[in-house]
Amino acid sequence: MTPRDSSLLTHLLLLLLLLLQLLLPLARSVLHPPHHPQVHVPALHPHAPTPLTRSRFSAHTQLDFTTHCNSSCYRRGEQEAQKEQLTEKLAFETLYSDGSRTLTTVDVEDEVEKDVSLFAHPSPRRVKPRHKRVRRQIYGADGRFNIQGDNFLLDYPFSTAVRISTGCTGVLVSQLHVLTAAHCVHDGKDYVKGARKLRVGFLIPPSINGTKVGLTSSKKPLVRWVRVKRTRVPKGWIQGPQEVSMDFDYALLELRWPHRRPFMRLSVAPSSDDLAGKRIHFSGFDSDRPGELVYRFCPVEEESSDLIYQHCDARPGASGSGVYGRVWDNSLERWERKVIGIFSGHQWLEIDGENRDYNVAVRITPLKFAQICYWVHGNRLDCVQD
Repeated sequence: MTPRDSSLLTHLLLLLLLLLQLLLPLARSVLHPPHHPQVHVPALHPHAPTPLTRSRFSAHTQLDFTTHCNSSCYRRGEQEAQKEQLTEKLAFETLYSDGSRTLTTVDVEDEVEKDVSLFAHPSPRRVKPRHKRVRRQIYGADGRFNIQGDNFLLDYPFSTAVRISTGCTGVLVSQLHVLTAAHCVHDGKDYVKGARKLRVGFLIPPSINGTKVGLTSSKKPLVRWVRVKRTRVPKGWIQGPQEVSMDFDYALLELRWPHRRPFMRLSVAPSSDDLAGKRIHFSGFDSDRPGELVYRFCPVEEESSDLIYQHCDARPGASGSGVYGRVWDNSLERWERKVIGIFSGHQWLEIDGENRDYNVAVRITPLKFAQICYWVHGNRLDCVQD
């Protein structure tokens, strides 16, 4: 088999896989159309920003982000947090392109203490123990797919994945905004050196670089870089000297000018039982495949109030990828791809004396949805769950 035949076979297999992913949820919805109650999204009331000292940009980017968690941190959630703690963690810093910073504190509506629908998360669920992984962040046979060719790189949802100049991945969530992991721009104490001139990279397929359309090119896609105008990081990530938590490992980047590519809408993360196929998906720029966009999907293994535990194969560089699932949209009466989390990294989870390891995504809770939505729209009235 020639290299070109092998490449065509790979593309056909990927097309078949995507077709199956499209048809299976459709068949499921026709046979058993779901109806999910509207999730109440709390209102955030921001105060006037307070100027801070300029960033020193002294931190180093840590792409291979690993944390440890025991049963107490696994089972804690927003339900158990005091309102004062929530408002402190939902405050946020804004970093501007000239290095200046501001801090914005927020109030959360009073219903946060009473309305259990704010915490529309599943209780932590247990699954059967898994075998130990074969190698770090890759579980058994490598289940990742390289996305190549114009028909894929420029098509939704792969076109929503972008590169971050610090070495991470991001996902387009509006015409001006990119969602990524906080540790890609900040180590919990200071902004990383690369955040001083942060940029977002859009892939340009080989055909636009001079290769004829329809032919498989050995060339890697070029990248068009766009400067970031401002960066927002939740105070829940910027916690000072103590160990950082994955729970708030997300940041929003605002571009200097809008792009023209399709973006993916955000959603409060439902229980994995309410995802089509109970699967999550994400595409990123894994460090072991330089210049390539890599796609993967897998079932959710476990979930806590703030994190999604899974065994999707991933390597450093995929951090910040938009984790999406097919979520049922009551108004459209169909399954829609929506960002429900941000890929963070790896976590050792110790429960009942047993150590297990997972790749982990930060789940978008109702409170986080309200915060990110406010960052995008600048108007809390637009931030209701779709």
